[in-house]
Amino acid sequence: MGCRKRAPVTDLLRVVLRSGALVPDPRRRLPGRGASLHPTPECLHAAERRRAFPRALRLPGGGAAVEAGPLREHVLGASAPGDRDPGRATPDERQTALPQTDRHPAGPHVESRTSSDEHAVKSPR
Repeated sequence: MGCRKRAPVTDLLRVVLRSGALVPDPRRRLPGRGASLHPTPECLHAAERRRAFPRALRLPGGGAAVEAGPLREHVLGASAPGDRDPGRATPDERQTALPQTDRHPAGPHVESRTSSDEHAVKSPR
């Protein structure tokens, strides 16, 4: 919403309006219309500067100011290491958390090839 770049929904933070304040919804469970943005200070500042929240949330009056305090705390607090939501891995952590094995990425039924292999060999099931 702020930077206007497309990204997988797992990389974006859902934001909803609750009692006149923008509230982060990282678990994507709160009711109501939501808007998504990258959970970075740059994207948040761009969305605030462009006044994108009232439009994205389709608020009556269009330009009415909304309180962004809880959202700002979540995003700016999450930018420091160790302060982010411990239950959610960043894309870099997801990549490095995968176990490094010698198995083929297609699954356990396909073995890796070596220079002495003439063709791929499937394991018996």
